[in-house]
Amino acid sequence: MSGRRAVVVEDDEDLRDLVEHVLRGAGLETSGAETGEDGVRLVRDLQPDLVTLDVQLPDLLGTEVCRQVRQFSDAYVMMITSRTDEVDRLLALDLGADDYLAKPFSPKELSARVSALLRRPRMATRGGSEADEVVQAGGGLVLVPVRQVAMLDGEPVPLTPTEVDLLAALAREPGEPQDRSVLVAAVWGGDFIESDFLIDVHVASLHRKLRKAGSGTDRIRTVAGTAYVLTPQ
Repeated sequence: MSGRRAVVVEDDEDLRDLVEHVLRGAGLETSGAETGEDGVRLVRDLQPDLVTLDVQLPDLLGTEVCRQVRQFSDAYVMMITSRTDEVDRLLALDLGADDYLAKPFSPKELSARVSALLRRPRMATRGGSEADEVVQAGGGLVLVPVRQVAMLDGEPVPLTPTEVDLLAALAREPGEPQDRSVLVAAVWGGDFIESDFLIDVHVASLHRKLRKAGSGTDRIRTVAGTAYVLTPQ
């Protein structure tokens, strides 16, 4: 992880110091911010590889910071929250966060989750050219994973990078059920704590966005409660 940088947005000084300590131990250079506005500024200025982002900040909600960051940064975003409401988790992931970590957490858990995130290829590190892989998902839906682009009948579909990766993984085997563990390996490159929840949340978000874009109401189906399949059109 040499040369990688992280921005820690957390208003609790003790927790911010702990997170930075763990991330430095994982080989990242760190910078901290105690407000959402300062966090957005640091991400814009430093272009880090990772952002850890508390949901409750003194000026902006972490979800709003995530939304702003996603307009100009491809950094991995991990939300850190004391909230247990599933709606908050759904919103964070829907806005482009890659993972969430609920307080209280152990340094070991944080380190493991960060390591898993950083194993995932991002657009800036995948390389590629104009001949990058194009995945035909059927029904006019086309994906270019390396550029994190989804198009439906020539119009862009506003999917997050993780959603593009997940949909591409399903589209490469249309009509074939894929177990959650296979999808976790394909999209995240490793195991996640609560990976079942993460997969289910992202699939639910894909359902909503594809339906809104006009791609049909049942493109992704659950199979036997443990797998998902993309129905060809």
